[in-house]
Amino acid sequence: MFTGLIEEVGAVSRRSGPDLAIVAEVVMEGLQLGDSVAVNGACLTVAALLDNGFVAQVSPETYAKTALGTLQPGHAVNLERAMHANGRFGGHMVLGHVDGVGKVEAVRDQGGFALWRFRAPETVAKYLIPKGSVTIDGISLTVVDPVGDAFDVAVIPTTLEKTTLSTRGPGDPVNMEADMVAKHIFHFMQQGNGGGLTIDTLSRHGFA
Repeated sequence: MFTGLIEEVGAVSRRSGPDLAIVAEVVMEGLQLGDSVAVNGACLTVAALLDNGFVAQVSPETYAKTALGTLQPGHAVNLERAMHANGRFGGHMVLGHVDGVGKVEAVRDQGGFALWRFRAPETVAKYLIPKGSVTIDGISLTVVDPVGDAFDVAVIPTTLEKTTLSTRGPGDPVNMEADMVAKHIFHFMQQGNGGGLTIDTLSRHGFA
C-alpha cells in the first residue's frame, strides 16, 4: 500500500531486459530485498541493492500495461516506499497497480500554480468523479471537472518541484491508477443490486 506522496525523484541508471536499475538515496533508508517501491506509480519488488540505489525486475506484463517501457538511462522517476501499517496517511490509498496509460493534454499557467489536463484510458475514466482522487505517475492528485475521458488537476508549485511533473509536457504518457474505493463501489453496483448496495444506501451513508 502506498499514499501517493512522492519521497524523492530518482533516476534510471540502467535498463537491461527485466532489470531496471534506479539511482536513489532517500528510499534506500531501511530498504531490504523483497521490499516494494512504487516507481512512477508502479509497484515493483527490490531484487538487488546497490551502493547508490536498487534494481527492480519488471515483467513483460508490467511493461505492456504501464509507461515504464519508455524509460531510458537518465530519465527521472518518482519513488515511494510502501507505507508501514502505523504510518501517517497523507495522500490516498494507492495500490501501485497501474490501471492504464494516459497522457498529458495541456498545461495552463495560473500565476505560480498550474492547471493540468489529462486524457485517461477507459479503465480509469469511468471511475473519475469531481474532487475524487487519482494517481498520476505515483502522485496523489485531486480530480477537477472530469468530462468523458478528460479531466483537470490543479498542481501546486511544491508538487512540480518535488516530482517528475516538471519534466512532463503535452503528449507525454503517464501511468494512471484510479481510486481504489471508487473501483470497489463501481463493481458492486454492476452486480445486480450489489447485495443490497444501492445509490440510496450509499447516499444515506455519505458516499454519494
